[in-house]
Amino acid sequence: MTKMSKKKAAILEAATALFATKGFTDTHMSELSSITGAAEGTIFYHFKNKEHILLTILSATKESIVDEFNVHMDEREFKTGMEMMDEVVAFYLLLAGRMEYQFLILQSLFIHRLAASKAEFRENMEAIYNCLLTFFEQAIITGQEDGSIGDVNPRKSALIVLTMVDGLVRFKNFNLYDAGAMFNEFIESVRRMLQPN
Repeated sequence: MTKMSKKKAAILEAATALFATKGFTDTHMSELSSITGAAEGTIFYHFKNKEHILLTILSATKESIVDEFNVHMDEREFKTGMEMMDEVVAFYLLLAGRMEYQFLILQSLFIHRLAASKAEFRENMEAIYNCLLTFFEQAIITGQEDGSIGDVNPRKSALIVLTMVDGLVRFKNFNLYDAGAMFNEFIESVRRMLQPN
């Protein structure tokens, strides 16, 4: 890794924390420069503007989430689809804790506004959530094949479970409630929703 690429990584790391905690509008390049020790000219050497920094963070977040989920799930074997669902939920919560700043950005209003108006942001957001949705859906399909999950619409049910677990992450990220304290109850609720009649 070259010196400049280390500097670029440091800029991205600091910007991720600032965007997550202060928001996009309230993060200023002078502050990023001060934190990283990089002159503003150096920041703009690596990135066209503040929006380009955010898009780079979003793209890197997408790659990290997709890679981490793929590696984690490929390393495991599951007896049933329901067991697979338990693991998808658990790993989602683990990953959200490990990537707290990135998940705070994903849950922020500013990123959704940018995704509504700019194709590059929308494509990255869709890729992230489609990847996650696919893992939940695959667990349901696998469970329907082995009989551990009932006759539910796989895509819609996956979306409901993803929305619920993302809500737990939101509670935790905004210090509203400890998501870990609700893990067992959450898993039981998901099982009840998906179990065969």
